[in-house]
Amino acid sequence: MRKTVNQRAWFLVIPVLILVAFSSIIPMMTVVNYSFQDTFGGNEFFWVGLEWYRELLHSERLWDAFGRQLLFSFIILLIEVPLGILVALSMPKKGMAASICLVLMSLPLLIPYNVVGTIWQVFGRPDIGLLGRTLSDLGISYNYSQNAFDAWATVIAMDVWHWTSLVALLCYAGLRSIPNAYYQAAMIDQASRWSVFRYIELPKMRGVLMIAVLLRFMDSFMIYTEPFVLTGGGPGNATTFLSIDLVKMALGQFDLGPAAAFSLMYFLVILLISYVFYTVMISADKDEERS
Repeated sequence: MRKTVNQRAWFLVIPVLILVAFSSIIPMMTVVNYSFQDTFGGNEFFWVGLEWYRELLHSERLWDAFGRQLLFSFIILLIEVPLGILVALSMPKKGMAASICLVLMSLPLLIPYNVVGTIWQVFGRPDIGLLGRTLSDLGISYNYSQNAFDAWATVIAMDVWHWTSLVALLCYAGLRSIPNAYYQAAMIDQASRWSVFRYIELPKMRGVLMIAVLLRFMDSFMIYTEPFVLTGGGPGNATTFLSIDLVKMALGQFDLGPAAAFSLMYFLVILLISYVFYTVMISADKDEERS
């Protein structure tokens, strides 16, 4: 029997395509157009070709921001993924306690980014902030607005506080999907707690861990609001990540052409690294299934 194709389904897809075109494709085309042009004001543009791309590829400022961004994302993943797994394993599986833990873990995710930055800005102040004042009273020199290491430590702590909950909730969902029969079989075999985690829980969490790693990498690589509110990219350029550098170039200096080229390169880097992450994790998953 020949299967009948229902062309009316396209009428359900067309509104989505139109919405995506207006919200994504058309602005992207505008950015691409700007990246090949320059302007002296008055809305008059002239063609410069690949000049902005060549200039950015040889820009020490861009590569410094790129290095800081990669280091930040690496540290964030190194802390938040194991910590999220540990929190998920520690959470109760059922009852009122489980519901309370889920609500508490969701609270940081509900706070707007600028509010998170403001909370930690006040929290870390050495004169009135709880963290800053406590460290000062203990004799520890701490000032995130003047010391680069303190600024990095505060930004990392802020991101860990804000987003570890996401990893924990995803891992918790993966743990809850494991049938109880696996645990009963492990109990009969007298498997250790580490063996249960290594051979039952971790393989079953691999899918949600892949999602968590991809989401946290993309979010951390595009982070802007929290560190901008907290440190403004300082002290100096210590916490000037790619997103902050891009905004400074586009709005502070009003260099539309270089900023457009910068944003496209930024987008392609995120897309490429996310694709590499995804490919490596999928390949590892297939190798595990074969073995």
